Amino acid sequence: MAAVVADPARSRMLAYLLSGDYASAGELARAASVTPATASGHLGKMLEAQFIVCEQRGRHRYYRLADAEVAHALESLALVAERDVHEREWARPERERLRQARCCYGHLAGALGVRLFDSLLRGEGLRTHPEGFELSVAGRAWLAELGFTPPEPTRKRRYAYRCLDWSERRDHLAGQLADELLQHFLNRGWLRRGTGRAIELTPTGQQKLLPHLADAAPTMA
Repeated sequence: MAAVVADPARSRMLAYLLSGDYASAGELARAASVTPATASGHLGKMLEAQFIVCEQRGRHRYYRLADAEVAHALESLALVAERDVHEREWARPERERLRQARCCYGHLAGALGVRLFDSLLRGEGLRTHPEGFELSVAGRAWLAELGFTPPEPTRKRRYAYRCLDWSERRDHLAGQLADELLQHFLNRGWLRRGTGRAIELTPTGQQKLLPHLADAAPTMA
């Protein structure tokens, strides 16, 4: 498993797929700065190791991370790799947008994602559950203020749980609830997708979303 991640080209491909979306072999080749033939070899190794899955759509093949466990493992490795240079790395201009808000395998991460999770916790909107959290009456009321009707839990996946944030080193919310909440914000036009994993707060989002969120707390060094 370590050998799969250790190769720089494969690491760049896996990082690109942390958005949770499908990507073509050509997109991944460009993300890794390798030729299509080299990318094909890397994709074969990652498929064999079950880091990614492939979906055939007509004549084209698309790839994504196998599941949330792979995504969490990759972010955890990044946390360990940067433990001595964390603040310096995240002070780089090219990472500024990612630090503010980004997609982490389908849910909201970065400073904005942490604030969202803090808001639910401070308002006692979440109750502990054997698999993470469930919504309380207060949580449902708070989400209703955002125009969001939460999904009902299913047996197919975990509903709501903690995910350690790569840049903030504090938890944000992951799971079915978090995924659908991010999609709600995108549909409302409060957030929009940027380049790669980046998520951007729109002017409408500043007016409609930010007033509901807890104040930002300092990050851990």
